[in-house]
Amino acid sequence: MEDGKLVGVIGDEDTVTGFLLAGVGHRTIDGQNFLIVKQETEISVIEEAFKSLSERNDVGIILINQCIANDIRHLLRDYTKTIPTVLEIPSKDQPYDPDQDYIMQRVNMMLGGPV
Repeated sequence: MEDGKLVGVIGDEDTVTGFLLAGVGHRTIDGQNFLIVKQETEISVIEEAFKSLSERNDVGIILINQCIANDIRHLLRDYTKTIPTVLEIPSKDQPYDPDQDYIMQRVNMMLGGPV
């Protein structure tokens, strides 16, 4: 029987805290499956967290606030793996915009819709 995969979360404090309270958090000596992004968090830290989560075999989904995804859009555009799947989610302060979501752009392109 195969063990389940983890959900990785990169987001603002409220988003990550909510997912941690729901039981998503996983911390080992090797690291954790989440990153709380604050205003002073360097983009290089966000990039490294995304790269690390996307290379892990035990992560099946990476949830990222769309406003944070915009900061690492260059990495997301080049990301082609199916697993872990990257899903952009809204934050408390900024609504979800499907026009910025690269997954939605790919779906629209495959279905022949506007890009």
